[in-house]
Amino acid sequence: MWRKRAMAWLMISLIMLAMLMARLVQIQLVATENFTSHKVNLLEASVKQRSQEMVIDNGRGSFLDRNGEPLTHTRVPVLILFPFLKKMDWDLDKVANVIGVSSYSLKYAVDNAKDPFAYGDPKPLQLTEYQMKQINDLKIPGVFAVERKYALSEYPAEQLLGIIGENEKVLKSRYPDKDLSPQTLVGLTGLEKSFDEFLLPDGKSKLVYHVDAIGGPLFGIDVKYVEPANPFYPVNIKTTIDKDMQSLAEKLVDEHHIARGGIVLLDIENNSVLAMVSRPKINKESPFEKEKNGIKNLMLSQQIIGSVFKTVMAAAAIDHELDRPSREFDCSRKINGEPDSNYQHGMLNFTESFARSCNNTFGTIAKELKDIDPNIIETYATKLSLVGKVGWEGNVYHFEDFKQFSDEDMGRVFLSEDAKKDKNFVAMTGIGQHEVRATPLAVANMMATIARGGEKDMVKVASEVEYKNGTSLIPFPDQKLPGDKIKPYTAMKLQKLLREVVVNENGTGRWFKDLPYKVAGKSGTAETAIYVDDKQLHNKWFAGYFPYDQPKYALVTVNLGTPIDQGGVNPLFADMVKGLYDLDNGKQE
Repeated sequence: MWRKRAMAWLMISLIMLAMLMARLVQIQLVATENFTSHKVNLLEASVKQRSQEMVIDNGRGSFLDRNGEPLTHTRVPVLILFPFLKKMDWDLDKVANVIGVSSYSLKYAVDNAKDPFAYGDPKPLQLTEYQMKQINDLKIPGVFAVERKYALSEYPAEQLLGIIGENEKVLKSRYPDKDLSPQTLVGLTGLEKSFDEFLLPDGKSKLVYHVDAIGGPLFGIDVKYVEPANPFYPVNIKTTIDKDMQSLAEKLVDEHHIARGGIVLLDIENNSVLAMVSRPKINKESPFEKEKNGIKNLMLSQQIIGSVFKTVMAAAAIDHELDRPSREFDCSRKINGEPDSNYQHGMLNFTESFARSCNNTFGTIAKELKDIDPNIIETYATKLSLVGKVGWEGNVYHFEDFKQFSDEDMGRVFLSEDAKKDKNFVAMTGIGQHEVRATPLAVANMMATIARGGEKDMVKVASEVEYKNGTSLIPFPDQKLPGDKIKPYTAMKLQKLLREVVVNENGTGRWFKDLPYKVAGKSGTAETAIYVDDKQLHNKWFAGYFPYDQPKYALVTVNLGTPIDQGGVNPLFADMVKGLYDLDNGKQE
């Protein structure tokens, strides 16, 4: 009996020993970089137990403006100190003298440190190049002067550039075949999301110092500067944003108290984004809890555009000869034929109707176009790039159908075939109401298209992906938007109509007549279905381009969801034009 028991215990012991050996093999050989469901990197954990490290660069790629200036980060020359210094006799006074601080403050900082740190963090003391050389020439273990990369907590064009964070679920779904740490930062919105695969870190750059069991330095082992094996990474995304113009746009949007809305500014020549502002700002504490927390880029979201859409109607009217100079419209009546108590403009011709934004004219023309062909309005909206998306897309590198604006909404005119045939719906469509929607980006692109004589291009926000050393990895060439476009003659007539809005003494853009740049454009006041305190809210727009004779900029200003008697955007548009003129002529504040 005792032999059976002994054999049983022996078998149990052998099984337990085998399981223990298997676990050791898993830990030591098999799952060293991906242990358990939490994917713990045991090699890294082991190194951390016997070393102290200071991350200099987290390895994720960054965004630059069109001049190569960083947008989302800054590099600061700092003094790095390791906590084991508190156990050493080191030349504290000499270091303090070089950086111009008291020995006491330097000693206090080291004595209270548990991990390596940059002196002065979170606002580190910035060293000069000469101070960095002096510090490093001292060759004190645990004392280093280096240039460290800091992510900015506040950065320009925040909704456009987007935010990053740790999100294991997104990481797994986006990169199921990549072996990435759960702590890998991933782009969650904006360009950070669009260009995420380019920006993924190849490894961190860091200072590593080996220590003994009580945290003291292991002498004979120098500090190591560890960086990714590929010297060309991380890459940078060179955007088309102009930092000065972006700063100007953000300042003016806030000065004019735009709570919900913003600005889009395009370079007409290469159809690229120079500035984009969306308000409200992102609530960094809880960006995804509610839409009002500012995470959504409203400049890429479809909106009711109101009378700005009359530009599309005008193009169709010109081509179908509904704009005869001798023809007059009753602009003292609404589109349903009833007297208009708000506007008593009398009888106006087509040009005057456009300048003064007469609803009855364009409601009437919309119904006439429907009788010719129910698809005409949609066709011309497509020709002027209001339908669909306008952001740059194409095949690059190993990416098929890559989109620079991954969060861009599509524009639209009708939601159903029946609406195209209903004269009342069509009349409302003719003045940019009912089901008409477009993004501010698409509206700006329409103005740029007209200014170029009808040539419609995709809108770029990135010109290239650059290697770490600044050489080009992937360029994003100018690309045409597919589909039909308006004729040069039609574009020329639209240009004159848009200019008439400004120069006509009764035009809705007459406030821009005396600006330093000659402006052409169209206003819009769109009714929404939202009421606050029994007041209907409106979307207020002005979209245009300038200088009129040699078009350079397309600009859209929009204030969303504001009462009819508040929140006009004309002053914002005017101040932006003045500010750009000053920037162009070297009159910066």
